[in-house]
Amino acid sequence: MKKNMALVMASMMAALSLTACGGSGAASTAAADTKTADTTAAGSADTKAAPADKIGLAGSGKELIFTTGGDQGTYYGFGSVIAGQISDLTDTTVTAIVGKGSKGNIEAMDAGDAQLGFVQSDVMAYAYNGTNLFEGAKIDGFSTVAALYMEQVQIVTLDPDIKTVADLKGKTVSVGDSGSGVYFNALDCLGAYDLTIDDIKPTYQSFGDSVEAMQDGKIDAAFIVAGAPTTAVTSLAATRDVYLVELDDEHIAKLQETSPYYTKNVISKDAYGLDKDATTVAVGAVIIAQDDVDENDIYNVVAGIYDSIDTLGHDKKNELDLDFAASVTAVPYHAGAAKYFAEKGLTVPTK
Repeated sequence: MKKNMALVMASMMAALSLTACGGSGAASTAAADTKTADTTAAGSADTKAAPADKIGLAGSGKELIFTTGGDQGTYYGFGSVIAGQISDLTDTTVTAIVGKGSKGNIEAMDAGDAQLGFVQSDVMAYAYNGTNLFEGAKIDGFSTVAALYMEQVQIVTLDPDIKTVADLKGKTVSVGDSGSGVYFNALDCLGAYDLTIDDIKPTYQSFGDSVEAMQDGKIDAAFIVAGAPTTAVTSLAATRDVYLVELDDEHIAKLQETSPYYTKNVISKDAYGLDKDATTVAVGAVIIAQDDVDENDIYNVVAGIYDSIDTLGHDKKNELDLDFAASVTAVPYHAGAAKYFAEKGLTVPTK
């Protein structure tokens, strides 16, 4: 069991580090231009201790808005739990709100509507380097706080005859919101099977809307990129027989040749009451923060999560790991996060 867990953690870390190699390769340049944090990270910040009944440092007194995802997804469910625990345990108040996923969260933060956000590791690299869905619209005023867990590319269907990605040809398939991270994940998976968006009948829907459309017989399948089990899929599986479309090793290898930030991942049959485990690919789920957020507040965000993992009221807590949290290389870390990790003996890149 320990050996298997070690292998899982190794693949998770590799996925996040390889994100820096995707796209134009500018991420590796960005990493090279960063400085490495040590125990003096954030040393200029006021490190006054928090009140006696709180952990961490004295907060700034400013509320942090944490933009997540749709109310049927893992981002919002886990994000709400995280925000509540940080607010309860530390001197920093965090409020989770429904968000528009990775791309929308980065844009909302850039507009000043939120200070924290949940994002896919591939999408944050696109934004930071101005590639793919951020081509010509680079956004780099944010930093990494922590990598939390892997997000599986879940291709969900109610049709048992749709067994592989190749079987999606000619089908009506939800590929997430137009221009979203899910959309690009769908394009990548289709491409590995020599299919394009023109080979399917795409719809552009949220996770919840996709599930409703499947129930009503309006679509044949949906791409849902989130940590399994995902609320929307769980609710569907409660009333219908759900099937997950698998990717085989040959096509996963082909996908990784052009998009190395994907890692092979297995969704347990227990996630949705399936007959067998399902093989797919995954990307990392990361919390980011605007660069101008107070260092003590970001320190408290990390402390509020990792000092009390066991009290987080969500199954995703079982996937949290401090080494994995500090494994991102594509986007440098916020100084407040770097300070926390340095105290734990972990070195991370900062701006």
